Amino acid sequence: MSIERPVSPDPYDYLPATASFTVTSEDVTDGAPLKDDQVADKGNTSPQLSWSGAPEGTQSYVVTCFDPDAPTPSGFWHWCLVDVPADVTSLDTGAAAGELPGAAFHVRNDGGEAGFMGAAPPKGDQVHRYFFVVHAVQEASLGVDADASPAVVSFNLAFKTLGRAIIHGTYQH
Repeated sequence: MSIERPVSPDPYDYLPATASFTVTSEDVTDGAPLKDDQVADKGNTSPQLSWSGAPEGTQSYVVTCFDPDAPTPSGFWHWCLVDVPADVTSLDTGAAAGELPGAAFHVRNDGGEAGFMGAAPPKGDQVHRYFFVVHAVQEASLGVDADASPAVVSFNLAFKTLGRAIIHGTYQH
């Protein structure tokens, strides 16, 4: 039996408007169910992502995965990779568990780990959406450290983002 809650709107609609650019993935099809590799108890592997067309002036990127449909008022952060160098335009499958480019680092996801946590909605809950977002940042460093929470990263992004590229997958347990 599924729990029915109203589907929340796109959480990025509430943020200041920015330019958009393109993100694609060999592992995530926009609007479609995630592969087992991106599910916590099956593969727990960060997806491949490639992006292009970032706004002029981009000096770094932040890559996030957010589930606004988690049964909490604040959603659930699955991935938060900060200070990806501006010359990086892709991440391989599993990159979150490997050597990160340049000065990039993870802040802890809402599961308490520095890295990627795959989809893990409660059994019987509604379909969850997983927004994989590449944020183009106007500074070489977002100005946070590894002790920051994803919410603090997101707050800083609200003022330093030049553009966003979004792809989202879904999953229901």
